[in-house]
Amino acid sequence: MLSYQHIYHAGNLADVHKHALLAAMLGYLTVKDKPLTYFETHAGRAMYDLGADEALKTGEAAKGIARLRDQFAGHPYGDVLSQTIETHGENHYPGSPMIAANLLREADKIHLCELHPGEHAALDYAMSPYPVTCHQRDGFATAHSLLPPTPRRGMMLIDPSYEIKTDYDTIPTHIRKYARSWNVGIIALWYPILVSGAHHNMLRSIENNHPDGLRHEVRFAPARPGHGMIGSGMFVINAPYGTQDETNRLSDLFASL
Repeated sequence: MLSYQHIYHAGNLADVHKHALLAAMLGYLTVKDKPLTYFETHAGRAMYDLGADEALKTGEAAKGIARLRDQFAGHPYGDVLSQTIETHGENHYPGSPMIAANLLREADKIHLCELHPGEHAALDYAMSPYPVTCHQRDGFATAHSLLPPTPRRGMMLIDPSYEIKTDYDTIPTHIRKYARSWNVGIIALWYPILVSGAHHNMLRSIENNHPDGLRHEVRFAPARPGHGMIGSGMFVINAPYGTQDETNRLSDLFASL
């Protein structure tokens, strides 16, 4: 239940898709001089050493961010990548909490949840320079307890490992309740595109509950022979202005690979 560690996959093509879209949405939200609240239900460790044995073992970053970094010059995602290298070194890659912390402002509130003890300790350490709250609690339950937030304006990223297979069944209900409690919140779900099709029923339920949501998917070759993930998806409720333009750009980028 608590064995997943993202270091093996950090900076892969799914991360590029997810993090570029996240950064674009946060970049838009911070144009207005109004504070916001940002949640993550499954934060991970926030900073990843792509030179570590775990990352090198899979080689996924070499096919992902190492290949596409230059495509994000002048983009909020690219700005954070550059800041990370400048601060931490060439081999380091920012997870979504670090991307958010670098794009948000002092008046914004950030809540990060991570249940895995080792990952939470690393998260707490990585985020110590920033004004954030790190919860070592179940992310789904914590989000329910904190909604609606103050400030009410804001965004939630739901990015589980799907190591717990029942997540595919329970996530639609969680999202429906979040949207009911926080009707102005931007709720973004990342999900894998799988050969097995395990994500299909979950997506059907979410689309039935939220027909106005934005669904965006990109496809790519498996990371290695027999690997079950062949793409990356994001479903966004209350997507901010300009998100469709960003998804179109990402579609073109991934289609060119």
